[in-house]
Amino acid sequence: MTGVLVGFAIIGFIIAVGYLAGRHGILGPSAGFVLNRVAFFVLSPCLLFTVLESATVSVLFSSLMAVSLVAALTAFAVYLAVARFVWHRGVPEIVVGALGAGYVNANNIGIPVAVYVLGSAAYSAPVVLLQLLVFAPVALTILDVTTTGRASIGRILLKPLTNPLIIGSALGVILAVTGWHPPAAVLKPFELLGGAAVPVVLLAFGMSLHGQKLLQAGSGRRDVLVASAIKLVGMPLAAWLLGRFVLGLQGHPLFVVVALAALPAAQNVFNYAQRYSRGEIIARDTVLITTIGSIPVLMVVAALLG
Repeated sequence: MTGVLVGFAIIGFIIAVGYLAGRHGILGPSAGFVLNRVAFFVLSPCLLFTVLESATVSVLFSSLMAVSLVAALTAFAVYLAVARFVWHRGVPEIVVGALGAGYVNANNIGIPVAVYVLGSAAYSAPVVLLQLLVFAPVALTILDVTTTGRASIGRILLKPLTNPLIIGSALGVILAVTGWHPPAAVLKPFELLGGAAVPVVLLAFGMSLHGQKLLQAGSGRRDVLVASAIKLVGMPLAAWLLGRFVLGLQGHPLFVVVALAALPAAQNVFNYAQRYSRGEIIARDTVLITTIGSIPVLMVVAALLG
C-alpha cells in the first residue's frame, strides 16, 4: 500500500507543478498544446515500443484485454440506454456521451498509473490497442454517417495505421512475439525519449486544468453527470465483478484490471466531439470531472485491492 501511495504522490506532484506553470504562464500560452503533441507523436510511442518489445506475450493478450473489453461495452450500453430511451438524445450525442462513459485515458494518465502504481507500462498497452483499433474506428464511422450522411471507410480503416501510438506498440509487439531484440545501442535512444513521456504528459495535463469551468447552465449537466458516474463507479465495478467472479482473478491481476477501468475518460473523446461539432461541452466536462474524480476512486481501489 505504501508503494501505491508513493506512486499517486509522484503523479499528483507533477500534475500540480504543471498546473502552477499553466496558471502563471511560465511556458507561454501554447505550451500545453506543444507538450501534448511532443508526447503523442514522439515520446509515448518510444515508451510503448521499448516496454512492449521486452514484454511477456501472455501479458499483452491476457484476461486484462477481455475484462477491459467487457467493462467498456457495459459502460457504453448503460449510457446508451439512458440517453436513447429516457432522454431521446441524437445519435452523435449518444456516441460522444458513451465514449465519455467507457473510453479510458490509457495513454496520458494510464501510462503514469501503470508505471508508478501498477508496476509496468505494459499493463496499459492492451487497452491502448483495443481502443484505437476497435472502439475509435467504430465510433468515428457512426459519427461520420450520422453527421454527414456518408462514411469515409478507407480513411477510418487507415487512420489506426497512421497513429504513432499504434505504430510504436505494433513494432514492440512484433519484436515480443518473434523473440528478437535489437542491440542495446539501438534501443538506447528510444529508451531515453520514452523516459520523458510520463513527466511530460503529466505536466501537460496539469497545465490543462487551469481556467476550466464545469457544469455551466445549458451545458447538458445531467448527461455529464451520468457519463461521469458510469465512468468512475460503474465501469470499475463491472471490471471487478467480471474479473473476480467470472475469470477468478485475485491479488495484483484483479487490482490491475479494476484500476485500469477506473481511469478517467480520454481526451480523445473531446477531440472526436470537436471534429464533428457535436456534444463538445459534454465531452469536455466529462473528461475534466472524471480526471479529477479518478484520483480518489483510484485511491479507494488501491486501498481495497492494491
